[in-house]
Amino acid sequence: MLTTKEQKRAAEEISTSSNVIGKGTVLEGNIETYGNIRIEGKIIGNIKSKSKIALGNSSHIEGNIIAQNADIEGQVRGRLEISELLVLKATAVIHGDILAGKLVVEPGAVFNGTCKMGAAVKDIKLGENGSTYRAEGAKAV
Repeated sequence: MLTTKEQKRAAEEISTSSNVIGKGTVLEGNIETYGNIRIEGKIIGNIKSKSKIALGNSSHIEGNIIAQNADIEGQVRGRLEISELLVLKATAVIHGDILAGKLVVEPGAVFNGTCKMGAAVKDIKLGENGSTYRAEGAKAV
């Protein structure tokens, strides 16, 4: 049985892990991660992260994104639910609705859809059993 200290360290390691999907990679299916993820390729499916999602300039996402924070430089066709900070860089192209705690839009970014800021964001649930993660400061809907 793990001690409280070991459990805390294991949880910290999971939340600080990083994942990369490189340029030229095409992935069909949903992605769920506790850690950060950087995507340069194409994803056809939904993405959930309890940490940060970074979409590079060459990224193309066809699906919904749920995360604590996100920096977007590429293209997204789908709904974005970001509990804390969403940054749309100058090269970002978004076709879908946005629900974010805070939003930064750089000049040149394109956004087509509705936007709600500061609104309560749902808990981020990962896995089959739907284990819940609530970003600090987020409110359950």
